[in-house]
Amino acid sequence: MTAQQLPEPIREFIDATNAGESDRFVAAFTNDAYLNDWGREFRGHDGIREWDRTDNIGKRSHFEVVDVARDGESDRYTVTVDVTGDGFNGRGPIEFLIRDGRIAEVRIS
Repeated sequence: MTAQQLPEPIREFIDATNAGESDRFVAAFTNDAYLNDWGREFRGHDGIREWDRTDNIGKRSHFEVVDVARDGESDRYTVTVDVTGDGFNGRGPIEFLIRDGRIAEVRIS
């Protein structure tokens, strides 16, 4: 699977981050979304917006997709990205669960 074949919600996660569009970023998530960033937990749109402000767009993050892997036939994907910005810089995996056309879960570790 290539970056061009990313599921639409994951593409929105990447594109909204790179464009610095927080409302668009949050809209890619389900209302009850869960995000775990190295053990720090965020829930729902309010939690996602907080993480975005403190760790993502608020840090001017920029993602370049390196690899995409789907977990069998499930709606789980691991996307390896190169990250630059004013926060974390480097390469790492982000795990996504898609439900009903939106991101239901994100795990960064």
